[in-house]
Amino acid sequence: MDRDIRWYDYVTINVYWFALTTRSQVLTPLIVPVLVQRYVGEAVKGTYVGKMRLWSLMVALLVQAAMGMLSDRSTLRWGRRRPFIAIGTLLELVIFVAIGGIAGLTGMTGYWALFGVYILSMVTSNTAHAATQGLIPDLVPEEKRGRFSGVKALLELPVPLIFSSFVVAGMVGAGNIWGAMIVLIVVMFVCMLITMFVAERRLTTQPGTSMGQPLLRLALMTAVFTVVILGAGSGVTGAMSLVAGLAGNVGSVLTVVAGVVGMAAAVLVGVWLSVGVGLGAEARGQRSFIWWVVNRLAFMVAATNLATFMVYYLQERFPAFSGARAAGPASQVMMFVGIFILVTAVPSGWLADRFGKRLLVAVAGALATCGLVIILLVPSMAALFVGASFVGAAMGLFYAASWALGTEIVPQTEAGRYLGLSNLAGAGAGAIGAYLGGPIGDEYGYVVLFVVYAAMFALSILTMLGVKEKAPA
Repeated sequence: MDRDIRWYDYVTINVYWFALTTRSQVLTPLIVPVLVQRYVGEAVKGTYVGKMRLWSLMVALLVQAAMGMLSDRSTLRWGRRRPFIAIGTLLELVIFVAIGGIAGLTGMTGYWALFGVYILSMVTSNTAHAATQGLIPDLVPEEKRGRFSGVKALLELPVPLIFSSFVVAGMVGAGNIWGAMIVLIVVMFVCMLITMFVAERRLTTQPGTSMGQPLLRLALMTAVFTVVILGAGSGVTGAMSLVAGLAGNVGSVLTVVAGVVGMAAAVLVGVWLSVGVGLGAEARGQRSFIWWVVNRLAFMVAATNLATFMVYYLQERFPAFSGARAAGPASQVMMFVGIFILVTAVPSGWLADRFGKRLLVAVAGALATCGLVIILLVPSMAALFVGASFVGAAMGLFYAASWALGTEIVPQTEAGRYLGLSNLAGAGAGAIGAYLGGPIGDEYGYVVLFVVYAAMFALSILTMLGVKEKAPA
């Protein structure tokens, strides 16, 4: 940016995160679980959600990293990032219209139609997402990135969570899928228009390096990560078949162990192998970046999939919330998460600049673990709201501090490429947690699955040991 930072830059640079999260919070925890349950039935709903999440998110991983590289090299008149945001958004609006029509289908026809459209949605939304990730490292001085990341966390999580709870959840609970889609269309379009006012300069000199080899590495990286997740999933389902029929709670306990081992292995092995393929020889000098991605993935495996399966958890724990009626209470729980993200997101940016980002990320893991333990131990809605508040506070700390840490770690000239690779955490979290977790929930219940997620929050604390950061100024 060739001028001083102004107050509205905090909004224009970050507002599209509101659109992206509103989209994901309406589709992932509300519309997709409700429609999949309607299409495939009660017994295998988690398994089929997991399959959809795995393949759609692997497409998201590939597209987001590729579009990050393309936008790094963009010399278009509008700038490096804005053209991708505009094109991705306009195509995504067509997808929303298609989902509204698919909601009227039944059986496996409906499931596979939703599967295909959801895959396309990952292509369009991640075209815009990849470009949005590059705005802070492109335009914001390093000493102000903690504050900008705090505003990003505010618009990325609490505001859209609260908005979705009050505006969209009731529509989905009442079966008004078209109403929810219209709201998403308006939100995405308005946020895209505001983002077009970002003070972005045209890149006059395109980087001279070829994209051929990086794109090949990216495709191989995605394939490796997918194979690792499929292998971990086979290991978990195989372990579940071995312990099936054991007396008492022995089967549930061993399933928790298998789930934690399987998810932890997918996180560690998947990231190290995938980044090694994606970066090649560069990976040897990027240990902090790799451990940062591992940390994000471990934390987000739990955080992302609590929302994905909250509808099913409430249906299991509270019999009054059957079918689509669970959408409203699930959204209320996420509203408490959003409120406490709101409380901690902006101050966490200042705290990250003042006391260090690693410390705040570790504290976030501990808070989230405590919150989920409260949810699991006390079977009441009041306890659920209290636990959700702890998780929300943790997420506010985590998303602001972790993103600021990442923008400090990545090479500044290739921020789009590296932050696109970091979507191993964003996409991988939903894929690992849902693909491995769905069968656990179907077979042993979603209480057992949430115990596995609590262990993943705790594991994320340990992974911070591998990350180095600059000392706070």
